[in-house]
Amino acid sequence: MTDLQQAPTSSRITAIDVVRGVAILGTLGTNIWIFTDPQGPAGLLSAVQTGTLAATVEAGLRFLANGKFLALLTLLFGIGLELQYRSALRRGGRWPGWYLWRAALLFVEGLLHYVLIFEFDVLMSYAVTSMLVAYLIGRSQRTIRIWIIAMVTLHVSFISFATLGLLAGQWSLNGTPTDVFASGTWLEQVAERLAHWEDYRAEAIYIIPMSIALFLIGARLQRAGVFAPEGQRLRNWLMAFGFGIGVPLNLCTAYAGPAWFMVDRYILPPFIALGLLGLIPTVLRSMRGTPGLLQRGLTSVGRTALSCYVFQNLMATILCYGWGFGLATRFDWARPWWVLTAWAAICATFMTLSTWWLRRFERGPLETVWNWAYRLPQR
Repeated sequence: MTDLQQAPTSSRITAIDVVRGVAILGTLGTNIWIFTDPQGPAGLLSAVQTGTLAATVEAGLRFLANGKFLALLTLLFGIGLELQYRSALRRGGRWPGWYLWRAALLFVEGLLHYVLIFEFDVLMSYAVTSMLVAYLIGRSQRTIRIWIIAMVTLHVSFISFATLGLLAGQWSLNGTPTDVFASGTWLEQVAERLAHWEDYRAEAIYIIPMSIALFLIGARLQRAGVFAPEGQRLRNWLMAFGFGIGVPLNLCTAYAGPAWFMVDRYILPPFIALGLLGLIPTVLRSMRGTPGLLQRGLTSVGRTALSCYVFQNLMATILCYGWGFGLATRFDWARPWWVLTAWAAICATFMTLSTWWLRRFERGPLETVWNWAYRLPQR
């Protein structure tokens, strides 16, 4: 069972499922701008001009999603790893033991997802990170603190160096537009990912230090009781830090121009992700009565996170890419309104489908296949 998959029902923390559901649908909120751009992935690096209402709205929508939910999902992986580490200790099992096999399966899952569906898969990066963090999770608080500081320093140094180069005009993030995604066949797109893997996999590599830090921070927050009833003070601190510092700074970089792209995507969003990690459980604890339609849908997506992550990207490729309906080209004139509509429709579809599925099955479809593959060597 990977960190994207459900734990036994008796040990579930409902708030984690809801936060995970938000993170999964939020990552689509980032990726949808890639799927719907006729330039392909190069459009991710293009600056959004704000001279018109439509362009200003698109810049605002990109700001809301860019990097925040990737960081939130990364924190959740760390929380999931901590839960599985504690579970192994309770059972008296070896650690990391079979967790490394889980991580290997996740890497294979991510590799297939990258080659067959989406060029910006994050599962491969998480698999590598989880193998490294699995050996750190049980170390002393001092050791973990040192690793967090070292990884944050490495990550910030790299992003700062890249940003200085962009500000000085020595580097450029301008990608090469390609029509293979807007009009090419599925096999041509697979060939494109294989031929240019060093370009499409670059992000998955240089976010590893950030991912290690966020994994460890997530694990520490779980130990500190971020989802516990008595953890409201911690949640309040996370909201004050994330929204009080992260949002103003991130607003500045979002509209500061393309040279600030990497700061906007890789340094400030984790601040806001921490705020979301405090906000969502707080909101859930304030609610009374039977969970509403939205909460049930988010919970179901969280419980079938691996399936929803892969299949929502597959649905987006079918809708937008040339081998499907080709809507990226057909509706380019209607940006950003049609993009927002497509994202909302896909989200509603998967909240509905995941709820329907879990009424009939214990796990999501990919979670079921994954669970079978995980247990196969143990038989």
